[in-house]
Amino acid sequence: MAPDWNALLVDQLDWHWRHQLRARLDGLTDEEFFWEPVPDCWSVRPRGTGTTPVRAGSGDFTIDWSYPEPVPAPVTTIAWRTGHILVGVLGARSASHFGGPPVDYMTYAYPGTAAEALDRLDAAYARWVTGVRGLGEEGLAGRAATPRARTATSRWRRSYCTSAAR
Repeated sequence: MAPDWNALLVDQLDWHWRHQLRARLDGLTDEEFFWEPVPDCWSVRPRGTGTTPVRAGSGDFTIDWSYPEPVPAPVTTIAWRTGHILVGVLGARSASHFGGPPVDYMTYAYPGTAAEALDRLDAAYARWVTGVRGLGEEGLAGRAATPRARTATSRWRRSYCTSAAR
């Protein structure tokens, strides 16, 4: 009997979400969310107070950003990392792979509190995992939407399938 790759993938994804990431964020305060452990951190900031050449976002808060990225890369706050996951990871991929709402760094309205960010993170994860769950075996074997995504997906699939079969 062949393994159910979709079930294995979703189970692994959800286990890591619940035990390695989401549970660690429960009770996150605004102070922790915006904490800058060193000077010149990249963060999410009230509009007009950013410190980088580009301050992306459409709402009351913007995310620090620069292109090209400085070397060495700046330290980022939990707020910045959450914004990156909301837009560039879960948001963009849900949009491109599962027909979710379009999202980009320049027009996203970044959350201004830890609670709002976690609510959005939960919703973005739910969209993503629902999409992955709905792929089934045929969908997992299919092609991703863009050439870059196809290459990354192909490498990931080989890597995942090899490790999951052990």
